[in-house]
Amino acid sequence: MDYRKGSIGRVFAVRIDHGEDVIAGLSGLALKEGIKSAFFIMLGAAGSAELVTGPKEKVVPPTTVWSKFDDAREIIGAGNIFRENGEPKIHLRGAAGSSRGMTMGCFRKKAEAFMVVEVFIMEMDIAAERVFDEKLGASPIRFQ
Repeated sequence: MDYRKGSIGRVFAVRIDHGEDVIAGLSGLALKEGIKSAFFIMLGAAGSAELVTGPKEKVVPPTTVWSKFDDAREIIGAGNIFRENGEPKIHLRGAAGSSRGMTMGCFRKKAEAFMVVEVFIMEMDIAAERVFDEKLGASPIRFQ
């Protein structure tokens, strides 16, 4: 385990409108506002999304299992923003459900807002970045 302590900086209330890509929108906002480290919560609905719903087996590095949906679902999520190779990397975990079923996982490729998604971002004054680790097959945060 490794950690740093810090404090909350700027706070953003964000509305992502119908048809917009949630991940691309958050990444663009992080670039525009110079957000380097933050955490967020979100709620709303998604019309479609592609997400990782777990490893195929309990091995490291994992073989990811992808899922997607293309029907309107309520969503709730939490995530963070750190830079990887100088670019914002959105790490969004969430659940999406409707009367037809539910899925939960890591939203990675695309998450299209249905009607509206509201995101509340809390910037942190912690110096960290994501660095790819070949053994893990992932990019965990590394403190500077």
